[in-house]
Amino acid sequence: MILILASSSVYRRELLQRLRLPFECHSPDIDERPLPGESPRDLACRLAREKADRVLADHPGALVIGSDQVAACEGRAIGKPGDHESARAQLQSFSGREVLFHTAVCVTDGRSRLLDEVPTRCEFLALDPAQIEHYLRAERPYDTAGSAKAEALGIALMARMNSDDPTALIGLPLIAVCRMLRAFGLDPLQPSLRA
Repeated sequence: MILILASSSVYRRELLQRLRLPFECHSPDIDERPLPGESPRDLACRLAREKADRVLADHPGALVIGSDQVAACEGRAIGKPGDHESARAQLQSFSGREVLFHTAVCVTDGRSRLLDEVPTRCEFLALDPAQIEHYLRAERPYDTAGSAKAEALGIALMARMNSDDPTALIGLPLIAVCRMLRAFGLDPLQPSLRA
């Protein structure tokens, strides 16, 4: 069985490599815009499922992992900033506030599907403009939900965070992934069961 990560994200690829399982990466081509009235959590779950399903359609018989992350501040979905000005505006709006990052993961082989969402609550420091500018110039986090690259200097933006999985905030909750893979008979701790 071929294991595929339905993502073009370097962050997710690096995370999945920690499990030391052979896998391929294929980028899903889906519309990531939210549906009318869709909550940030539901958006993350739908996109994780759609990414996995899209890649599976091109690779029948594979075991596919799809994941997505949506940040939310006061219930409003916050996506990837895309550019410097948008990232600055995001971080200014997060200053001194709590942001909830919804990280969803879906694993499917076409016959069965498992879906989970791992929330991470982040309390941002009260940030001044110079701190935000220094961080943005150092990290250029324009491809990261909520501009918060917690695996790097973005951790310095935080006063505290709370999650059941430390990898969720980076974009792929590996505890959930391991649980799901085991359900499909693929255990990272048992090489004899590897695909």
